[in-house]
Amino acid sequence: MIRIAAVGDVHLDADVLGRFRPALEELPDCADVLLLAGDLTRHGTEAEARCVAQEFGGLGVPVITVLGNHDHQCDQVPQVVKVLEDVGITVLEGTGTVLECPGGRLGVAGVKGFGGGFAGRCASDFGEPEMKSFVRTGNESAAALGEALRGLDCDLLVALTHYAPVPDTLAGEPLEIYPFLGSYQLGQAIDSAPTALALHGHAHAGTERGVTPGGVRVRNVAHPVIKQAYSVFHLGDQID
Repeated sequence: MIRIAAVGDVHLDADVLGRFRPALEELPDCADVLLLAGDLTRHGTEAEARCVAQEFGGLGVPVITVLGNHDHQCDQVPQVVKVLEDVGITVLEGTGTVLECPGGRLGVAGVKGFGGGFAGRCASDFGEPEMKSFVRTGNESAAALGEALRGLDCDLLVALTHYAPVPDTLAGEPLEIYPFLGSYQLGQAIDSAPTALALHGHAHAGTERGVTPGGVRVRNVAHPVIKQAYSVFHLGDQID
């Protein structure tokens, strides 16, 4: 069994620094790894990234993250990534990593993802250059996730995104904004590999549980949804 702690959308800045730390200090007793599903900061500044590094660095378990849309707001992504990596946090973007855990080798592939919508009600690569660019960004992001997932040699495989791969976990959000919360291409990428679990954030008013068309369990771990410092999933014969 491999124990995975996960949370997203913590939106850290100096005024909330320390909010999660007491619970995070208990991680080595209940989890083998912590996965962060993006929107670590409010506006994606280097100063906010330092708050994330202070809150989530040096926890006694590996920490793996993807970035979210908020983390891109101030166009300081390279600085944000460097601050996080300097404290040992692994940042994934169309890439993957394998961890040796007591319960086996855990593979995590991650990408921020992007919008586009879901089957039957999605944007298409047609028309104005701006629309084509929007759709192609989502397609390329999903393709990168699929390639990363299929390239990992591990015992259990997890997909980590910020944007949602299925509409199930968006229930509670206005239907009008579904195309900006995720895309079905991410779900297809997850189904292209023997993925055991998919984790995402972004949908603050969504619901926790969903499933891809291929049967992969999906969990929305946005902090406003799980309402705790993190959720813990046990991977093995089943997922709690």
